[in-house]
Amino acid sequence: MQLFFSADILASSTYTFSREESKHITKVLRKKEGDILQITNGKGSLFTGEITFCTPNKCVVQISEETKYPSKPYRLHLAVAPTKMNDRYEWFLEKATEIGIDEITPIICDHSERKVIKSERFERIIQSAMKQSLQMHLPTLNPAISLTDFITRSKDEDQLFIAHCEETNKQSLKDTLKSGKNTLILIGPEGDFSPREIDLALTNNFTPITLGETRLRTETAAIVATHTVSFLNLL
Repeated sequence: MQLFFSADILASSTYTFSREESKHITKVLRKKEGDILQITNGKGSLFTGEITFCTPNKCVVQISEETKYPSKPYRLHLAVAPTKMNDRYEWFLEKATEIGIDEITPIICDHSERKVIKSERFERIIQSAMKQSLQMHLPTLNPAISLTDFITRSKDEDQLFIAHCEETNKQSLKDTLKSGKNTLILIGPEGDFSPREIDLALTNNFTPITLGETRLRTETAAIVATHTVSFLNLL
């Protein structure tokens, strides 16, 4: 199935693709009038429509059907510090979306080397990964925020975890996680969280966890956390 994305598509209506998307549909995919396309709004709905007009500049579909897909019985929110190399963070966004993540917040930490993110590019990567993996729910990408501000505002999740590398008492995520619960996990920058940040998280009821026996890069730790939560919720 070839999946398209439009946040503002409506049932029982006509929808006109952008010029860029229209060109892709006609020139690359070789679609023509009468062909059927499937489009998601990223909010759990899959729309089926027939192409009624098709040129490289304008492609129009008549929506005939809407199928709704329920959300997962849990939500996963990862707050991950931007990596020094931007492509590593983009890799995390792509793979986490494919595996199944619901919300992402870039956090600026004491040891962060990158403090500016390209949110528009990140959004495009997430949308592309959602379409490629045939998912109907688009993960939310929040604006970057300092870890201190983020922690003081994040008290609504069922489970709060911080993954860090300090030699202190920590539990394995797989042994601590409860399935079916909304979960928030903090992943720090290349230099790890500072002692001040770890203490702040613990004071605000975050549970310290380990993601394995080896020291992981930021983006690898984020993928391991995403897969662990997804896998354990399937059991």
